[in-house]
Amino acid sequence: MRVLIADDDFVNRKFLEKILTEYGEVVGVDNGMSAVEEAVKAIEEKNGFDLICLDIMMTRLDGYKTLEAIREAENKLETSEKIRAKVIMISALDEVVLDSIQVCDDYDAYICKPIVMDKFEALLSKMGFDK
Repeated sequence: MRVLIADDDFVNRKFLEKILTEYGEVVGVDNGMSAVEEAVKAIEEKNGFDLICLDIMMTRLDGYKTLEAIREAENKLETSEKIRAKVIMISALDEVVLDSIQVCDDYDAYICKPIVMDKFEALLSKMGFDK
């Protein structure tokens, strides 16, 4: 499994990297622009990410705009629905607030910070990712 993590919070990014390294190869970046670059490069090389974790409130490009750009690249490069990346949106906002401001629904799940390892691993399992 290949995973891309985009979070401008160093501690949170490293925490996710530590968890997800047990599942496979992990690439961590600190902003949305870098996430788009990594995702597009991987799609072009026919080695796309299986899972992308995006912080919603990032510098340079927020998580929603990052996701839009990644999905646009997948569509442009004709990535089949079957192999396109699954996406988890991550936010410091609680789910009620997040639902009220949601501007994009092209992701698979979201989880609120602080991330609880058991809850996160259960979400990964529900999405079909196992160690």
